[in-house]
Amino acid sequence: MEKKTFHCMHINQAAEELETNLEHGLTTEEAAKRLKIYGHNELKERPKPGFLKMLLNQFNNFLVIILIIAALVSLLLGEITDAIAIMVIVLLNSIVRVVQESKAEAALAALKKMATPNVYVIRNGHQISIPSSELVLGDICVIEAGNYVSADLRLIESVNLKIEEASLTGESIPVEKEANIILDKDITLGDRKNSAFMGTVVTYGRGKGIVTATGMKTQIGMIAEMLQSYEEEQTPLQKKLAELAKFLGIGCLIICAIVFIYGLIRDTNFGIIFKEGFLAYLAHEKKDIINLFMTAVSLAIAAIPEGLPAVVTICLALGMQKMIKRHALIRKLPAVETLGCATVICSDKTGTLTQNEMTVVQGFSGGLRFKVTGEGYSPTGQFFVNGEEIDPNKYKGLSLLLYGALLCNDAKLEENENKGDGKAFRMIGDPTEGAMVVAGEKAGLKKTEMEKKLPRVMEIPFDSDRKRMTTIHEIKDSLFIDSPYIAFIKGAPDVILNLSDRIVYNDEIVPMSEEKRNEILEMNHEMASQALRVLAVAFKPLNELPVTCEIEDIEKEFVFVGLLGMIDPPRPEVKEAIKLAVGAGVKSIMITGDYKDTAEAVAREIGLLRPNGKVLTGKELDTMPQETLVSIIDDVDVCCRVSPKHKTNIVYALKEKGHIVAMTGDGVNDAPALKRANIGVAMGITGTDVAKETADMVLTDDNYASIVSAIEEGRTIYANIRKFVYFLLVCNVGEILIVFFSMLFGMPLPFTPIMLLWLNLVTDGAPALALGLEKAEPDIMKRPPRPVKEPVINKDMIIGLSVIPIIDAIAVLSVFAISLRIQPDNLSYAQTMAFVTICFSELLRAYTARSEHLSIFKIGVFSNKWMQWAVLSSIFFVLITVYVPFLRPFFDTVPLTINDWLIILPFIFMAPVGAEMVKFFLRRRNK
Repeated sequence: MEKKTFHCMHINQAAEELETNLEHGLTTEEAAKRLKIYGHNELKERPKPGFLKMLLNQFNNFLVIILIIAALVSLLLGEITDAIAIMVIVLLNSIVRVVQESKAEAALAALKKMATPNVYVIRNGHQISIPSSELVLGDICVIEAGNYVSADLRLIESVNLKIEEASLTGESIPVEKEANIILDKDITLGDRKNSAFMGTVVTYGRGKGIVTATGMKTQIGMIAEMLQSYEEEQTPLQKKLAELAKFLGIGCLIICAIVFIYGLIRDTNFGIIFKEGFLAYLAHEKKDIINLFMTAVSLAIAAIPEGLPAVVTICLALGMQKMIKRHALIRKLPAVETLGCATVICSDKTGTLTQNEMTVVQGFSGGLRFKVTGEGYSPTGQFFVNGEEIDPNKYKGLSLLLYGALLCNDAKLEENENKGDGKAFRMIGDPTEGAMVVAGEKAGLKKTEMEKKLPRVMEIPFDSDRKRMTTIHEIKDSLFIDSPYIAFIKGAPDVILNLSDRIVYNDEIVPMSEEKRNEILEMNHEMASQALRVLAVAFKPLNELPVTCEIEDIEKEFVFVGLLGMIDPPRPEVKEAIKLAVGAGVKSIMITGDYKDTAEAVAREIGLLRPNGKVLTGKELDTMPQETLVSIIDDVDVCCRVSPKHKTNIVYALKEKGHIVAMTGDGVNDAPALKRANIGVAMGITGTDVAKETADMVLTDDNYASIVSAIEEGRTIYANIRKFVYFLLVCNVGEILIVFFSMLFGMPLPFTPIMLLWLNLVTDGAPALALGLEKAEPDIMKRPPRPVKEPVINKDMIIGLSVIPIIDAIAVLSVFAISLRIQPDNLSYAQTMAFVTICFSELLRAYTARSEHLSIFKIGVFSNKWMQWAVLSSIFFVLITVYVPFLRPFFDTVPLTINDWLIILPFIFMAPVGAEMVKFFLRRRNK
């Protein structure tokens, strides 16, 4: 479609140009058709390198280049078989690395796609949520405070709408938007007040707009070259392991250089040098020297864990995919490892600890205490006073209470088109507001009809600092109030009471007395102590529409009409999750805007409030010095009536005490606390785009239990990474010691260069990845959180690294020595025996590496199916080098007999048994 200047068109003209319906939006069929024509609403990224380029990048390694040069020299000297074999194995190694890196990138790309935000659009006359990538031209998009604008829009409705456009214009002050204006064609981007642009943030109010451009056709898409690339972040763990690999690499190079120099000196025939000269010596011994050199380089390649970063990335990405199945979407890789260190979860109450399926069950209005029947979002139920059914419309105060609850409200009740979930109705919007809509509909008040009789003309949206929302309506139909306009306000009872100077009592408007104020507060206390969420409603007649929507001018001198008490039952799984967290050394703190009585009742019911646990209110937090909060924070279990600022102070206090904090949040104002926490956790269902963008993790089900599951998964991922790092290091140190000791004791080299490279391919690949896919150990959530500064190679691992490689070296060199005695003139036989021993020893030890402390029998020998496939495939690749005739010349191997296997058998178990004995010692010591 040709680029149009929609900002200079009337709303109806813009809709006509884009062939859309302002009320019903596009049909599903039309949207699908346009998606095919115009493509997905995405900014293009730089193309990723292809397979061939990635493969060539593998040959940038200094050691690989040296080995290839050595192989070419060997080829020139006539050693064709060895040279070809080395180059083939180097190529195979490189292909394995490319496959690993490709898998890591693909997994991260899939996770990135899952993190794509959803947007609300109107299609087929219904408001639905879709991935922002599926927006098309002509879609009617609904935006509100906290949303990112997902495409360029021509606004068709704006209510106190302010959008921060710093990402596009550099201007940090939010721009006030006005839908019903037509602008000049050449007006600058920053002055287009009737438009919203992709990548900007709604900071206040709400609105609707027609999508006028998507993807690279948007204003931000036009400058996408400057911001299109996705920067892959490295986690602290990846950085630590990269440093470790570098340190080990330097160490291995030094040792391999020593091996080469020592071997050269040991085998040098100084007589030839003195008689015939150095060049003559080189010509005479060239094969042995090149073989020794290639062995040293091959040993270095085998010993340096260069594949570590790729394997770590794969394990992190696969672990994150597991987390998604448990309703936790990780947005930032470092959060995975931080989760294993978490010591405190600061959780919202509503929707996280509770089900967030609100139902109004009782209320109070003008001296009338009433109860409401019905369940869920079904608009069927009755009102009762003292056990007798009443018609709420016959009571002035109760009617006004329901009018206010229904009209000062952005939620919508719709019939559910997807009857497969067993629900006849669905709620669009906040569940608390939804409960109030349902209460009104139970009294026969249809929201759509009420909005026609009393259309909204102005509003002051809800925010968590003010704890209230105000709307102003024009009275087009008869009402109890004799004025052209009426303002409704709803919010926290204490807040609404402070803004009210009159009350509807016994259907009369009377001054608010201290007695009546106390009666309302007592009723609020009583409902809150029953774990009900309580909201108040008030109104104010207006003789004229305010010129500006200023809070100070409007929110005062209201007439109080009543309270509504909503039940929000705790999630059934939360109680068990809290117990699990306590067992794992993780403390939970409930943070809520609800009243102390409600918060305390829910906290007791779910087992979060300890017998001596403290409950702090927002008022107490306001007057409490930060130092005092730090000193008592370990005793605090519940913080109620809190604002987003309090959340930030709580995080600060916990971090001052050395805690690693996971903090939940859903609103725009929660972003600072989410950023300050070690792990910011946003709500996937009720959370704003700003909260999700700031957070490290998004809960797709808004459930506290999912945080605990994520901590368990985070601990498992980190433990698995350590397992394969430990496994690889023990393998590599063992290989170096075997070659080093063989030379020290005057023995021939136990491995050919090709054997070392094949060993690296067989043991460093599949078994290491299988360790990364290990299930959680039975006691993973019975251990205390891991200290943040604990190194990857801890003291226990150093003990293992000091013992197991020596056992490995003793086992392999013993087999090598025995084999040399059996067939003194057959070095290939002895090398085959040593090669098979080290391969099987390392593959069996992969089973013992599946837990740092628990016995292999405790976790189950065959409980990791991936390990069976990894070990069996690796054994296959070892055996073909010994028993496939055309491969034997390449590897310098000979076929082994049953008697040979009987010699090898006890020695291949030495290292695995040694590893289990080290774990037994560590368990005894730790007890």
